[in-house]
Amino acid sequence: MSISASNNEWWRGAVIYQIYPRSFFDADRNGIGDLPGITAKLDEIASLGVDALWISPFFKSPMADFGYDVEDYRDVDPLFGSLENFKVLLAEAKKRDLKILIDLVMSHTSERHAWFQESKKSRDNPKADWYVWADANETGNPPNNWLSMFGGSAWEWDTTRRQYFLHNFLKVQPDLNFHNPEVQDAVLDTAKFWLDLGVDGFRLDVVNYYFHDAKLRDNPPVPKGVTMNTVPPSNPYGYQDHLYDKQQPENLAFLERFRALLDRYPGAMAVGELGIDKDVGLITEEYTEKNRRLQMVYSFQLMADKISAPYVRQVVSAMDGDVTSGWVCWAVSNHDFPRVVSRWGYEDVADQAAPMLMAMLASLKGSPCFYQGEELGLPEADVPFEKLQDPYGKAFWPAFKGRDGCRTPYPWKHDAPHGGFSTAEPWLPMSDAHLARAFDVQSANKDSALNKVRHFLTWRRKQTVLYTGAIRFIETPEPVLAFVRETAEETLLCLFNLGRDQVTVDLPGIGSAEILADSGFSAEIELGRATLPPLGAAFARVKK
Repeated sequence: MSISASNNEWWRGAVIYQIYPRSFFDADRNGIGDLPGITAKLDEIASLGVDALWISPFFKSPMADFGYDVEDYRDVDPLFGSLENFKVLLAEAKKRDLKILIDLVMSHTSERHAWFQESKKSRDNPKADWYVWADANETGNPPNNWLSMFGGSAWEWDTTRRQYFLHNFLKVQPDLNFHNPEVQDAVLDTAKFWLDLGVDGFRLDVVNYYFHDAKLRDNPPVPKGVTMNTVPPSNPYGYQDHLYDKQQPENLAFLERFRALLDRYPGAMAVGELGIDKDVGLITEEYTEKNRRLQMVYSFQLMADKISAPYVRQVVSAMDGDVTSGWVCWAVSNHDFPRVVSRWGYEDVADQAAPMLMAMLASLKGSPCFYQGEELGLPEADVPFEKLQDPYGKAFWPAFKGRDGCRTPYPWKHDAPHGGFSTAEPWLPMSDAHLARAFDVQSANKDSALNKVRHFLTWRRKQTVLYTGAIRFIETPEPVLAFVRETAEETLLCLFNLGRDQVTVDLPGIGSAEILADSGFSAEIELGRATLPPLGAAFARVKK
């Protein structure tokens, strides 16, 4: 485990590995990955040198949004197995010193959830106010201009109540009304159920969407100069400044209630998904205020379409300046974004780029989270429209192809049917480009991206400074990112060449430094100057 694993702040600097269970490994051979499939691959996961697993939703669901539309918070969907299967997974993960985080979707449910089925029956039943209902305006239209992230109005008409209900995502995902204390109690009780089972914490889906503006005021347009990274340019959701449909001040008080629950379980933690495009650092500080709210949040800033050393330096420096008492989780991709080597133009050099990007992510001040397949350097898969499953992609095709390209099955064996993921036809097609980068092929090659990642993450566990040290950037020209992580006892120089050519740079303020070749990366360093290979990295101990 990580250096801090034995204490209640094990998560500080821990490496989190995200698993999308539908696509990881299919143990029951029906073409869809499952919980026993994750259990079967725990040794392979542990060999990566990670500390915790974030498992995307496996609750009972109609699967309109593949588990992010929850029908029953306390049961496992039969597609993924059973509650007993999950208990086995927990026990087996514990044997390997792996923490388990589950994806808790609290802002909305499925329309099939018993709570919504009761709520929609009338305006005066016991759960009538458990969801966000509103009368039509005088012309019969929705009460305001709020938009769904998945297209169209965020309001859907219900003929029984003769009212609109709010859905920030699909119309089959009605939003819970967190202004109702009973709703807060119910979702907290759900979290308690899983904590009692033994989970180590939660990834909180769209954590800033829980509350809406009670006055239902219209959102204004996006201010000039603000770039929207949370949605593709083809989505009109990006035209609005979402002042009133999310990010409400009441959320902070609820997060304090959530933290109070977590604190009853030593070592339990939560990392929230913060989907915003402005004031990211300030809001991160609010949401992670030490010992009061969440332990960590992550944003989408490093999931941008392009990368540059100045951009990373600007984003991380600004975050470090704003977040003084909390903690940050960093990610460059997940199940909602195109795969990082494709997004940043490294597909043809993935063997070099993937380990370098992983090392960069895991060297920043914070806790790194990486998505299944990044250790293999998988490119974005090309899923034709006729095989597309993602409702988001279907709505905005062809300008936006959706999220299926990063959700295709994990390639375990190059020569096995369907890449060893399943013996049945997978729910999404196995990519030929992924087969060439299969887990078994890379395991047998000591110079593969997979083995470089394994080596680095194993080495990282011994570097206390990468868990607890402050960060200070060094001004270097493109394409080199340079910074030091430092404590009172140690200064570690971290260098990353984001370019395809060898580069030599001056390192102002750095004197004598000893290269740590056992990191798996190397470079030539003389007094105040370094030469890095293409897409290379280096770590050096600065002599005081």
